[in-house]
Amino acid sequence: MSMGVLQIETWAMIEFLVGLFISFLGCVFAGAKIFGRRSDQRLDEKFAAQEAARQAAGSALREQLDRYTALSDRLASELIDLERAALKMQATLPLEYVRREDYVRGQSVIEAKLDALYNKLETVQLKGMNHG
Repeated sequence: MSMGVLQIETWAMIEFLVGLFISFLGCVFAGAKIFGRRSDQRLDEKFAAQEAARQAAGSALREQLDRYTALSDRLASELIDLERAALKMQATLPLEYVRREDYVRGQSVIEAKLDALYNKLETVQLKGMNHG
């Protein structure tokens, strides 16, 4: 009879160990599930933070591009105005200014005429002194 009791105790012990092992596995799986949920939650938070940072960087980049586009448009407008002013000045320049070579040539003609007039006056004076 003692063998039967020992056998029952062995089966009871095996059942207890199997139950303990199954409970341990249940705890491990429950812990893994909780760890998985927390990891997923952390990943979701991390991805949400990265998405927020990406959107902030995107809006900052759009603002900067808008500023550069506005600056480019303004500079293009100013360049067109400057080109118009240069063309207008180029058109009026010959009317308001005389080139150096033209001035020298005109001055030489005037001086040559004055020299010729001086020579005629001198000739007239000399003839007037001889006759008078």
